[in-house]
Amino acid sequence: MRSRAVWAVGVVLLLAACSATPAAVPTSAPTSLPPSTPTPTAAPDPLAGWTLEQKIGQIVMVGVNLAAPQQASIDAVTTEHVGNVFLQNRTAAGTQPVLDLVHRFTDQVADATTHGTPLLVGVDQEGGQVQTLTGPGFSTMPPALAQGALSPADLQSSAETWGRELAAAGVTLNLAPVVDIPTQEGAAANAPIGHYQREFGYDLSTVTTHGDAFAAGMAAAGVDTAVKHFPGLGRVTGDTDTTANVTDDVTGPSSDQVASFQHAIDRGTPFVMVSTAIYALIDPSAPAAFSAPVVTDLLRGTLGYDGVVLTDDVSAAAQVAAWTPGDRAIDAISAGCDIVLASKDPTVLPAMIAALTQKAESDPEFAAKVDAAVLRVLAAKHAG
Repeated sequence: MRSRAVWAVGVVLLLAACSATPAAVPTSAPTSLPPSTPTPTAAPDPLAGWTLEQKIGQIVMVGVNLAAPQQASIDAVTTEHVGNVFLQNRTAAGTQPVLDLVHRFTDQVADATTHGTPLLVGVDQEGGQVQTLTGPGFSTMPPALAQGALSPADLQSSAETWGRELAAAGVTLNLAPVVDIPTQEGAAANAPIGHYQREFGYDLSTVTTHGDAFAAGMAAAGVDTAVKHFPGLGRVTGDTDTTANVTDDVTGPSSDQVASFQHAIDRGTPFVMVSTAIYALIDPSAPAAFSAPVVTDLLRGTLGYDGVVLTDDVSAAAQVAAWTPGDRAIDAISAGCDIVLASKDPTVLPAMIAALTQKAESDPEFAAKVDAAVLRVLAAKHAG
Protein backbone atom coordinates (compact mmCIF):
# COMPACT_ATOMS: atom_id res chain seq x y z
CA MET A 1 0.00 0.00 0.00
CA ARG A 2 2.89 2.38 0.70
CA SER A 3 4.12 2.23 -2.90
CA ARG A 4 0.60 2.97 -4.14
CA ALA A 5 0.43 5.99 -1.79
CA VAL A 6 3.78 7.28 -3.01
CA TRP A 7 2.67 6.84 -6.59
CA ALA A 8 -0.58 8.69 -5.87
CA VAL A 9 1.20 11.61 -4.21
CA GLY A 10 3.49 11.85 -7.22
CA VAL A 11 0.52 12.02 -9.56
CA VAL A 12 -1.12 14.77 -7.49
CA LEU A 13 2.06 16.86 -7.49
CA LEU A 14 2.51 16.34 -11.19
CA LEU A 15 -1.05 17.43 -11.94
CA ALA A 16 -0.65 20.49 -9.72
CA ALA A 17 2.50 21.47 -11.52
CA CYS A 18 0.86 21.07 -14.89
CA SER A 19 -2.20 23.15 -13.93
CA ALA A 20 -0.27 26.11 -12.45
CA THR A 21 -0.32 29.35 -14.48
CA PRO A 22 3.00 29.65 -16.29
CA ALA A 23 4.99 32.89 -16.20
CA ALA A 24 4.50 35.26 -19.19
CA VAL A 25 7.05 34.92 -21.94
CA PRO A 26 7.74 37.13 -24.96
CA THR A 27 5.57 36.24 -27.89
CA SER A 28 8.56 36.54 -30.17
CA ALA A 29 10.40 33.76 -28.38
CA PRO A 30 8.00 30.98 -27.56
CA THR A 31 9.43 28.51 -25.09
CA SER A 32 8.84 24.76 -25.20
CA LEU A 33 8.65 23.11 -21.80
CA PRO A 34 10.34 19.70 -21.51
CA PRO A 35 7.95 16.80 -21.08
CA SER A 36 7.29 15.85 -17.49
CA THR A 37 8.63 12.50 -16.34
CA PRO A 38 6.93 10.82 -13.41
CA THR A 39 9.25 10.10 -10.52
CA PRO A 40 9.81 6.33 -10.44
CA THR A 41 9.01 4.54 -7.21
CA ALA A 42 10.81 1.48 -5.95
CA ALA A 43 8.97 -1.83 -6.11
CA PRO A 44 7.79 -3.00 -2.71
CA ASP A 45 10.21 -5.32 -0.92
CA PRO A 46 8.41 -8.65 -0.33
CA LEU A 47 10.74 -9.32 2.61
CA ALA A 48 10.27 -5.93 4.27
CA GLY A 49 9.73 -6.43 7.98
CA TRP A 50 11.22 -9.92 8.05
CA THR A 51 14.08 -10.39 10.50
CA LEU A 52 17.02 -12.55 9.50
CA GLU A 53 15.93 -15.17 12.02
CA GLN A 54 12.45 -15.29 10.52
CA LYS A 55 13.88 -15.67 7.02
CA ILE A 56 16.21 -18.48 8.10
CA GLY A 57 13.18 -20.26 9.58
CA GLN A 58 11.64 -20.48 6.11
CA ILE A 59 14.65 -22.32 4.62
CA VAL A 60 14.84 -25.21 7.06
CA MET A 61 12.49 -28.15 7.64
CA VAL A 62 12.38 -29.99 10.96
CA GLY A 63 11.44 -33.60 11.48
CA VAL A 64 8.52 -34.47 13.78
CA ASN A 65 8.62 -38.02 15.12
CA LEU A 66 5.10 -39.40 14.70
CA ALA A 67 5.54 -41.84 17.57
CA ALA A 68 6.85 -39.31 20.09
CA PRO A 69 7.53 -35.73 18.92
CA GLN A 70 10.74 -34.44 20.46
CA GLN A 71 10.88 -31.15 22.32
CA ALA A 72 13.47 -30.01 19.77
CA SER A 73 10.83 -30.20 17.04
CA ILE A 74 8.35 -28.17 19.07
CA ASP A 75 10.97 -25.59 20.02
CA ALA A 76 11.99 -25.21 16.38
CA VAL A 77 8.55 -23.91 15.47
CA THR A 78 7.71 -22.02 18.66
CA THR A 79 11.05 -20.29 19.30
CA GLU A 80 13.19 -20.62 16.15
CA HIS A 81 10.54 -19.44 13.61
CA VAL A 82 10.92 -22.69 11.61
CA GLY A 83 8.32 -22.68 8.85
CA ASN A 84 8.38 -26.27 7.60
CA VAL A 85 7.86 -29.65 9.27
CA PHE A 86 8.33 -33.22 8.09
CA LEU A 87 6.32 -36.11 9.55
CA GLN A 88 8.99 -38.66 10.29
CA ASN A 89 8.93 -42.33 11.34
CA ARG A 90 5.66 -44.25 10.85
CA THR A 91 2.22 -44.44 12.36
CA ALA A 92 -0.78 -46.72 11.87
CA ALA A 93 -2.99 -44.54 14.05
CA GLY A 94 -5.02 -43.15 11.15
CA THR A 95 -6.15 -39.73 10.03
CA GLN A 96 -7.40 -38.00 13.17
CA PRO A 97 -4.33 -38.52 15.40
CA VAL A 98 -2.08 -37.31 12.59
CA LEU A 99 -4.26 -34.23 12.04
CA ASP A 100 -4.23 -33.51 15.77
CA LEU A 101 -0.44 -33.69 15.77
CA VAL A 102 -0.17 -31.44 12.73
CA HIS A 103 -2.42 -28.88 14.43
CA ARG A 104 -0.08 -28.84 17.43
CA PHE A 105 2.46 -27.31 15.09
CA THR A 106 0.38 -25.27 12.67
CA ASP A 107 -1.47 -23.62 15.56
CA GLN A 108 1.87 -22.24 16.78
CA VAL A 109 2.40 -20.15 13.66
CA ALA A 110 1.75 -16.52 14.50
CA ASP A 111 1.51 -13.53 12.18
CA ALA A 112 4.04 -11.73 14.36
CA THR A 113 6.79 -14.26 13.70
CA THR A 114 6.03 -15.67 10.24
CA HIS A 115 3.92 -12.87 8.74
CA GLY A 116 1.00 -15.26 8.35
CA THR A 117 2.98 -17.66 6.16
CA PRO A 118 1.67 -21.22 6.60
CA LEU A 119 3.81 -24.20 7.50
CA LEU A 120 4.76 -26.69 4.86
CA VAL A 121 3.79 -30.11 6.25
CA GLY A 122 5.72 -32.82 4.42
CA VAL A 123 5.72 -36.61 4.47
CA ASP A 124 7.07 -39.60 2.54
CA GLN A 125 3.96 -41.30 1.14
CA GLU A 126 5.19 -43.18 -1.92
CA GLY A 127 3.65 -46.62 -1.41
CA GLY A 128 4.89 -50.09 -0.62
CA GLN A 129 7.60 -50.08 2.01
CA VAL A 130 7.78 -46.28 1.94
CA GLN A 131 4.38 -45.30 3.27
CA THR A 132 4.61 -43.26 6.46
CA LEU A 133 0.90 -42.93 7.21
CA THR A 134 -1.37 -45.97 7.49
CA GLY A 135 -4.41 -46.99 9.51
CA PRO A 136 -8.01 -45.74 9.41
CA GLY A 137 -8.43 -43.19 6.64
CA PHE A 138 -5.37 -44.22 4.62
CA SER A 139 -5.34 -46.64 1.69
CA THR A 140 -2.72 -49.32 1.41
CA MET A 141 -0.61 -48.05 -1.46
CA PRO A 142 1.22 -50.51 -3.72
CA PRO A 143 4.95 -49.99 -4.32
CA ALA A 144 5.89 -47.70 -7.18
CA LEU A 145 6.97 -50.63 -9.33
CA ALA A 146 3.39 -51.97 -9.18
CA GLN A 147 2.04 -48.45 -9.76
CA GLY A 148 4.13 -48.38 -12.93
CA ALA A 149 2.15 -51.35 -14.26
CA LEU A 150 -1.10 -49.38 -14.04
CA SER A 151 -2.32 -47.19 -16.85
CA PRO A 152 -1.41 -43.53 -16.26
CA ALA A 153 -5.12 -42.69 -15.99
CA ASP A 154 -5.71 -45.31 -13.32
CA LEU A 155 -2.62 -44.22 -11.40
CA GLN A 156 -3.70 -40.58 -11.50
CA SER A 157 -7.13 -41.51 -10.15
CA SER A 158 -5.58 -43.55 -7.34
CA ALA A 159 -3.07 -40.81 -6.53
CA GLU A 160 -5.89 -38.30 -6.23
CA THR A 161 -7.52 -40.56 -3.64
CA TRP A 162 -4.23 -40.90 -1.76
CA GLY A 163 -3.76 -37.15 -1.97
CA ARG A 164 -7.17 -36.45 -0.47
CA GLU A 165 -6.25 -38.75 2.40
CA LEU A 166 -3.07 -36.76 3.00
CA ALA A 167 -4.89 -33.44 2.80
CA ALA A 168 -7.43 -34.66 5.36
CA ALA A 169 -4.51 -35.29 7.73
CA GLY A 170 -3.12 -31.78 7.23
CA VAL A 171 -0.30 -32.74 4.86
CA THR A 172 0.53 -30.18 2.18
CA LEU A 173 3.66 -31.68 0.57
CA ASN A 174 4.35 -35.28 -0.41
CA LEU A 175 8.06 -35.93 -0.91
CA ALA A 176 7.30 -38.11 -3.93
CA PRO A 177 7.31 -39.34 -6.65
CA VAL A 178 10.66 -41.05 -7.08
CA VAL A 179 11.74 -40.49 -10.68
CA ASP A 180 15.13 -42.18 -10.40
CA ILE A 181 15.74 -44.93 -12.96
CA PRO A 182 17.59 -48.10 -11.94
CA THR A 183 18.48 -50.68 -14.54
CA GLN A 184 16.44 -53.87 -14.42
CA GLU A 185 19.53 -56.01 -13.91
CA GLY A 186 20.92 -53.70 -11.24
CA ALA A 187 17.73 -52.99 -9.29
CA ALA A 188 18.20 -55.66 -6.63
CA ALA A 189 21.64 -54.28 -5.74
CA ASN A 190 20.39 -50.67 -5.81
CA ALA A 191 19.94 -50.28 -2.05
CA PRO A 192 18.03 -46.97 -1.84
CA ILE A 193 15.57 -47.49 -4.73
CA GLY A 194 15.42 -50.84 -6.50
CA HIS A 195 15.71 -52.91 -3.32
CA TYR A 196 12.42 -51.39 -2.09
CA GLN A 197 10.71 -51.24 -5.52
CA ARG A 198 10.46 -47.46 -5.29
CA GLU A 199 10.93 -47.04 -9.06
CA PHE A 200 8.04 -46.88 -11.53
CA GLY A 201 10.08 -48.84 -14.03
CA TYR A 202 13.39 -49.15 -15.83
CA ASP A 203 13.00 -46.83 -18.80
CA LEU A 204 12.52 -43.12 -19.20
CA SER A 205 9.07 -43.32 -20.78
CA THR A 206 7.53 -45.44 -18.02
CA VAL A 207 9.03 -43.36 -15.23
CA THR A 208 8.02 -40.00 -16.69
CA THR A 209 4.45 -40.92 -17.64
CA HIS A 210 3.76 -42.50 -14.27
CA GLY A 211 5.59 -39.80 -12.35
CA ASP A 212 3.37 -37.27 -14.14
CA ALA A 213 0.23 -39.25 -13.29
CA PHE A 214 1.17 -39.55 -9.60
CA ALA A 215 1.96 -35.83 -9.35
CA ALA A 216 -1.21 -34.83 -11.22
CA GLY A 217 -3.38 -36.90 -8.89
CA MET A 218 -1.79 -35.34 -5.82
CA ALA A 219 -2.16 -31.85 -7.29
CA ALA A 220 -5.86 -32.45 -7.95
CA ALA A 221 -6.21 -33.23 -4.25
CA GLY A 222 -4.40 -30.02 -3.27
CA VAL A 223 -1.11 -31.65 -2.25
CA ASP A 224 2.21 -30.51 -3.71
CA THR A 225 4.87 -33.01 -4.73
CA ALA A 226 8.66 -33.10 -4.76
CA VAL A 227 10.36 -35.27 -7.35
CA LYS A 228 13.47 -37.02 -6.04
CA HIS A 229 16.42 -37.68 -5.79
CA PHE A 230 18.21 -35.36 -8.25
CA PRO A 231 20.28 -36.17 -10.27
CA GLY A 232 19.21 -39.77 -9.58
CA LEU A 233 19.86 -42.59 -7.09
CA GLY A 234 19.08 -45.39 -9.51
CA ARG A 235 22.69 -46.32 -10.28
CA VAL A 236 24.30 -46.45 -6.81
CA THR A 237 24.59 -49.45 -4.55
CA GLY A 238 24.90 -47.87 -1.09
CA ASP A 239 22.10 -46.11 0.77
CA THR A 240 23.17 -42.58 1.74
CA ASP A 241 21.14 -42.77 4.96
CA THR A 242 23.24 -45.63 6.30
CA THR A 243 26.44 -45.62 4.22
CA ALA A 244 29.22 -43.07 3.68
CA ASN A 245 31.06 -42.31 0.45
CA VAL A 246 28.17 -43.36 -1.79
CA THR A 247 29.30 -42.44 -5.31
CA ASP A 248 27.67 -42.69 -8.72
CA ASP A 249 30.27 -43.21 -11.43
CA VAL A 250 27.93 -43.38 -14.43
CA THR A 251 25.27 -40.65 -14.20
CA GLY A 252 26.27 -37.54 -16.13
CA PRO A 253 24.44 -34.46 -17.43
CA SER A 254 23.07 -36.39 -20.42
CA SER A 255 21.93 -39.43 -18.41
CA ASP A 256 18.40 -40.78 -18.67
CA GLN A 257 18.05 -40.08 -14.95
CA VAL A 258 18.74 -36.38 -15.50
CA ALA A 259 16.33 -36.43 -18.47
CA SER A 260 13.66 -37.76 -16.10
CA PHE A 261 14.04 -34.66 -13.93
CA GLN A 262 14.09 -32.41 -16.99
CA HIS A 263 10.69 -33.85 -17.91
CA ALA A 264 9.33 -33.16 -14.42
CA ILE A 265 10.67 -29.60 -14.57
CA ASP A 266 9.06 -29.03 -17.96
CA ARG A 267 5.67 -30.09 -16.58
CA GLY A 268 6.11 -27.65 -13.68
CA THR A 269 7.10 -29.62 -10.59
CA PRO A 270 7.04 -27.18 -7.65
CA PHE A 271 9.74 -28.97 -5.63
CA VAL A 272 12.86 -31.01 -6.41
CA MET A 273 14.78 -32.98 -3.78
CA VAL A 274 18.54 -33.32 -4.25
CA SER A 275 20.38 -36.43 -3.12
CA THR A 276 23.53 -36.55 -1.01
CA ALA A 277 25.34 -39.05 -3.23
CA ILE A 278 28.50 -37.92 -5.03
CA TYR A 279 28.34 -37.84 -8.84
CA ALA A 280 31.81 -38.38 -10.27
CA LEU A 281 30.86 -37.25 -13.78
CA ILE A 282 29.29 -33.99 -12.56
CA ASP A 283 31.16 -32.96 -9.41
CA PRO A 284 33.37 -35.53 -7.67
CA SER A 285 34.29 -33.12 -4.88
CA ALA A 286 31.07 -33.00 -2.83
CA PRO A 287 27.67 -34.61 -2.21
CA ALA A 288 25.10 -33.33 -4.69
CA ALA A 289 23.19 -31.29 -2.11
CA PHE A 290 26.41 -29.40 -1.30
CA SER A 291 27.49 -28.97 -4.91
CA ALA A 292 27.03 -25.78 -6.93
CA PRO A 293 27.88 -27.64 -10.17
CA VAL A 294 24.96 -29.98 -9.46
CA VAL A 295 22.37 -27.55 -8.07
CA THR A 296 23.20 -24.15 -9.56
CA ASP A 297 24.90 -25.10 -12.83
CA LEU A 298 23.03 -28.26 -13.84
CA LEU A 299 19.62 -28.12 -12.14
CA ARG A 300 19.02 -24.37 -12.24
CA GLY A 301 21.24 -23.54 -15.21
CA THR A 302 21.13 -26.31 -17.82
CA LEU A 303 17.72 -27.69 -16.85
CA GLY A 304 16.25 -24.23 -16.19
CA TYR A 305 14.59 -25.02 -12.87
CA ASP A 306 13.40 -22.02 -10.85
CA GLY A 307 11.29 -23.74 -8.19
CA VAL A 308 12.15 -24.89 -4.67
CA VAL A 309 15.10 -27.21 -4.14
CA LEU A 310 15.30 -29.12 -0.89
CA THR A 311 17.95 -31.48 0.37
CA ASP A 312 17.55 -35.09 1.32
CA ASP A 313 17.96 -35.56 5.07
CA VAL A 314 21.21 -34.00 6.26
CA SER A 315 20.59 -34.36 9.99
CA ALA A 316 21.61 -38.00 10.49
CA ALA A 317 22.60 -39.45 7.11
CA ALA A 318 25.86 -41.38 7.21
CA GLN A 319 26.83 -39.83 3.88
CA VAL A 320 27.23 -36.36 5.44
CA ALA A 321 28.46 -37.32 8.91
CA ALA A 322 31.92 -35.91 8.14
CA TRP A 323 30.45 -32.39 7.95
CA THR A 324 29.33 -30.49 11.03
CA PRO A 325 25.59 -29.73 11.12
CA GLY A 326 26.36 -26.05 10.59
CA ASP A 327 28.55 -26.71 7.56
CA ARG A 328 25.89 -28.99 6.07
CA ALA A 329 23.35 -26.17 6.19
CA ILE A 330 25.74 -23.51 4.88
CA ASP A 331 27.02 -25.73 2.06
CA ALA A 332 23.49 -26.61 0.95
CA ILE A 333 22.33 -23.00 0.71
CA SER A 334 25.64 -21.97 -0.90
CA ALA A 335 25.13 -24.66 -3.54
CA GLY A 336 21.71 -23.25 -4.45
CA CYS A 337 19.31 -25.30 -2.31
CA ASP A 338 16.34 -23.54 -0.71
CA ILE A 339 15.32 -25.83 2.17
CA VAL A 340 17.65 -27.80 4.44
CA LEU A 341 15.90 -30.97 5.63
CA ALA A 342 16.69 -32.11 9.19
CA SER A 343 14.19 -34.94 9.44
CA LYS A 344 15.63 -37.82 11.45
CA ASP A 345 17.47 -35.87 14.16
CA PRO A 346 15.84 -32.50 14.92
CA THR A 347 18.29 -31.83 17.75
CA VAL A 348 20.93 -30.67 15.24
CA LEU A 349 18.70 -27.92 13.87
CA PRO A 350 19.69 -25.19 16.36
CA ALA A 351 23.33 -25.56 15.27
CA MET A 352 22.27 -25.32 11.64
CA ILE A 353 20.20 -22.19 12.27
CA ALA A 354 23.01 -20.56 14.25
CA ALA A 355 25.51 -21.26 11.48
CA LEU A 356 23.20 -19.94 8.76
CA THR A 357 22.52 -16.79 10.78
CA GLN A 358 26.17 -16.08 11.50
CA LYS A 359 27.15 -16.67 7.88
CA ALA A 360 24.41 -14.38 6.56
CA GLU A 361 25.37 -11.65 9.01
CA SER A 362 29.01 -11.70 7.92
CA ASP A 363 28.73 -12.47 4.20
CA PRO A 364 26.50 -10.25 2.00
CA GLU A 365 26.71 -12.69 -0.92
CA PHE A 366 25.46 -15.52 1.28
CA ALA A 367 22.75 -13.25 2.71
CA ALA A 368 21.55 -12.63 -0.84
CA LYS A 369 21.33 -16.40 -1.39
CA VAL A 370 19.26 -16.71 1.77
CA ASP A 371 16.87 -14.02 0.50
CA ALA A 372 16.56 -15.71 -2.89
CA ALA A 373 15.80 -19.04 -1.21
CA VAL A 374 13.18 -17.45 1.05
CA LEU A 375 11.45 -15.82 -1.92
CA ARG A 376 11.24 -19.14 -3.76
CA VAL A 377 9.82 -20.87 -0.68
CA LEU A 378 7.24 -18.12 -0.11
CA ALA A 379 6.23 -18.18 -3.78
CA ALA A 380 5.63 -21.94 -3.59
CA LYS A 381 3.60 -21.61 -0.40
CA HIS A 382 1.40 -18.86 -1.80
CA ALA A 383 0.91 -20.78 -5.04
CA GLY A 384 -0.21 -23.90 -3.20
